[in-house]
Amino acid sequence: MMVSVDFAKGHGTANDFVIIPDPDGRFDLSPAEVAALCDRRRGVGGDGLLRVVRTRALGLDADAEWFMDYRNADGSIAEMCGNGVRVYARYLIESGLAAGPTLPILTRAGAVVAEVGDETIAVELAAPRILGRSTVRVAGLELTGTVVDCGNPHLVCTVADPSTLDLSAPPTLDPSDFPDGGNVELIATEPGPAVRMRVVERGVGETQSCGSGAVAAGAVALADAGLTEGTATVDVPGGRLTVTLRAGKAYLDGPAVIVATGTIGPARVSVPAM
Repeated sequence: MMVSVDFAKGHGTANDFVIIPDPDGRFDLSPAEVAALCDRRRGVGGDGLLRVVRTRALGLDADAEWFMDYRNADGSIAEMCGNGVRVYARYLIESGLAAGPTLPILTRAGAVVAEVGDETIAVELAAPRILGRSTVRVAGLELTGTVVDCGNPHLVCTVADPSTLDLSAPPTLDPSDFPDGGNVELIATEPGPAVRMRVVERGVGETQSCGSGAVAAGAVALADAGLTEGTATVDVPGGRLTVTLRAGKAYLDGPAVIVATGTIGPARVSVPAM
């Protein structure tokens, strides 16, 4: 980092993000700088980074004023983040950059709409697409799961009890189905449907929550119950999210909070030598 920058820190069900306000598009953060900011010992710490930038500053022709430039914790670019876009919306409102309560936001997976409430934020997303079956090696197991496209790639696998799994090692997905990697959700379902989920995110590792992963898991749980529409609760280590499929759309609802703001400079985040 060549200059001091303001930042905020926020989370949605403990899926946490470094937020860099850049309305005029002045910053071009490298993958190494993103990884340094997201480092939990050397930087601010987060599962990912949200750069808050106006669409016009990037020359994008869109109805939405704001573009969510989302990066994974390792600095790689991701198409979409369901919890991230809800935290992004909370930041826009609390910082005075937008009035709300309805906010269109452009992502790499397309435009979404957030409805900002006092306690929770619901975001309207494109309906997830269930694409078939694939395999993964994770937690010492060979599992077969359901491929789901939520604007980013997911593999949802049903297991007896997600809480018993050791997810410290990265999963190995079938590269023919996931050429750019993907998120892996380990779920158990109960009537309702209600889902218990743990997730390993591409470019991050296990996280306490994943919004798009919750949508993928909810879609699979509803499909397994013979439903094309309906609501599923998804319990993750960081809290509870609600997923609703209705009229060709998906709705993800849950808490999103900003917990800190500050300024960080070039001497305060170091990029580790390779």
